[in-house]
Amino acid sequence: MSSTSHDLESAVRAALSKVVDPELRRPITEVGMVKNVTVDNDDSVHVEIYLTTSACPKKTEISEQVTRAVSDVPGTGAVRVSLDVMNDEQRAELRKLLRGDSREPVIPFAQPGSLTKVYAVASGKGGVGKSSVTVNLAAALAARGLSVGVLDADIYGHSVPRMMGTTDRPTQVDSMILPPIAHNVRVISIAMFTQGNTPVVWRGPMLHRALQQFLADVYWGDLDVLLLDLPPGTGDIAISVAQLIPGAEILVVTTPQMAAAEVAERAGAIALQTRQRIAGVVENMVDGPVVKMFGEGGGRHVADSLSRSTGTDVPLLGQVPLDPELVGAGDTGIPLVLSAPNSAAGQELHKIADALSNRKRGLAGMSLGLDPAGR
Repeated sequence: MSSTSHDLESAVRAALSKVVDPELRRPITEVGMVKNVTVDNDDSVHVEIYLTTSACPKKTEISEQVTRAVSDVPGTGAVRVSLDVMNDEQRAELRKLLRGDSREPVIPFAQPGSLTKVYAVASGKGGVGKSSVTVNLAAALAARGLSVGVLDADIYGHSVPRMMGTTDRPTQVDSMILPPIAHNVRVISIAMFTQGNTPVVWRGPMLHRALQQFLADVYWGDLDVLLLDLPPGTGDIAISVAQLIPGAEILVVTTPQMAAAEVAERAGAIALQTRQRIAGVVENMVDGPVVKMFGEGGGRHVADSLSRSTGTDVPLLGQVPLDPELVGAGDTGIPLVLSAPNSAAGQELHKIADALSNRKRGLAGMSLGLDPAGR
């Protein structure tokens, strides 16, 4: 190889280091995806790329990114990209690189050194817009440059994929699951593993196992925030979250209606039994000043009641106005904080996201799982 060809190859490899895999969110040069780079006498370049699996849903995107990056290198002639597939050993090495060499998958968010803020978004009853609040907060936090994940823990009533506008399926690499990414948010849901609108008919142990797999087997990367969209009430999933991620904080969603607020108190009061912290209360579907279709004051009532019962300050983080666009955004798959950020509801959701993103990780206020002496 001539010195000119060698210099061009070095420049091409440097350019490839800036190509980021859309699923792993790591440079392809770091994760062993560059199989070979060949520079011919006419300065044409042939790049061979390893895909994690033959069914990789992002193969076209990867090929286009590589082609653009190499074509932009000065002095490059024609560019050709060919795709190959990692073998089992290479996939195993990739898993070790990303997740470590542990034989059994561990839940990274339950480890003592984890800096990820985990919020379990809960409600006492259905129909209060809990999932809508979850996806909008996730999108708003990601728009601030944070690394964010959403786990759709509402196994029976899953709706997060539609609200996030993704129909992609997860990719399996060795024993590791790569979640789809929508609006710069990593998303996982049981809906991605079922056919059509097939209902999930499971008892408690299966629900616990599914949640455990989503937390341990999924490659979440280095998240700043993980949001869990819990099913309504205080059932199996809420208990499993407390067991699997003791440091998760509860974010209670209610409506202004007192009947809903009283039920929401129970969802928040589970923190007394599980020794979890309550991050705050979000009051959703707040009516205008004239017609109070859903009543008023529910969010403040819940925050005050939980403050008294827990002996800590449980803030009312925000009051999201009733907005038909919020419903429409959920159906189109573009969260309102992105499609209409300046709307009244969009601004309030962004305000809540600001409050959550400004909270620093630390031991202050966190439960250490200890019982007082003699209790």
